[in-house]
Amino acid sequence: MVSEKKIRQVKEIKELLKQYPVVGILDLYKLPARQLFEIREKLRGKALIRMYRKRIIQRALFEAGLEKLAEYLQGEPALLFTQENPFELARLIEQNKSYSKAKAGDILPEDLWIRAGPTPLPPGPAIGLLQKFGIQAGVEGEKVVVRADKLIAKAGEEVSPELADLLGKLDIKPIQLRLNLLAAWDSGLIYTQDLLFKSRDQWLHEIQESASSALSLAFSLKWPAAPLMPLYLSEAYQHARALALEAGIEVKELLPDLLALAAAKAASLEKFLNMKAQ
Repeated sequence: MVSEKKIRQVKEIKELLKQYPVVGILDLYKLPARQLFEIREKLRGKALIRMYRKRIIQRALFEAGLEKLAEYLQGEPALLFTQENPFELARLIEQNKSYSKAKAGDILPEDLWIRAGPTPLPPGPAIGLLQKFGIQAGVEGEKVVVRADKLIAKAGEEVSPELADLLGKLDIKPIQLRLNLLAAWDSGLIYTQDLLFKSRDQWLHEIQESASSALSLAFSLKWPAAPLMPLYLSEAYQHARALALEAGIEVKELLPDLLALAAAKAASLEKFLNMKAQ
């Protein structure tokens, strides 16, 4: 038998879905309670975070006709309700992220580089620890110095105990602490994490590539689009020009080219005759 509490929570979620045009699916796994509290405070007035059991969220989403969104539930799920559009929501989340030291078993969110320069480490065993990871190190004054940049781990790799120890000693904090927004629903469309958190440069690059590909395809199909007309006219002019030169048609615009072509043929013929006469 379904408890009164579960029925009330499902009803509550459905009411919130009516109040807010945008709903996001969060995974709060490994997000410390302190950071969650701070993020909620920073988002106050812009977004509302509610935590429920996974089955409660699933049932509410199914009853509200959002079963496709329920497919993104994982980990320790929560719902985020907002009036902001999904991309503005992602920007707010990105703005309010922080970083923490890595622990063994953590997954790196991005490539991990040790950059050249001074470290907080004193001379001694630290040099051996750095060299174990292929890092060129030396001593300058009373500190260990990294001689050259070194990639020591790639995005998606698990942090080993040895790597966690090294990063702790170097005071490097590679683990992002932010709301893990898996997907957001807005006006019948679902925006996934890979779309929401693309950088401005990535979007510009993809738009430029798409525009270039569309232009090439339209040009090859001779699609009658206004932006392509100058290209078509230029291509037709070049073809007509080449044909006229090949046929030797005496057109005013081509006279310099025809004379140069005739001179080149005469020079070539003269060279040939001289070679035969020898």
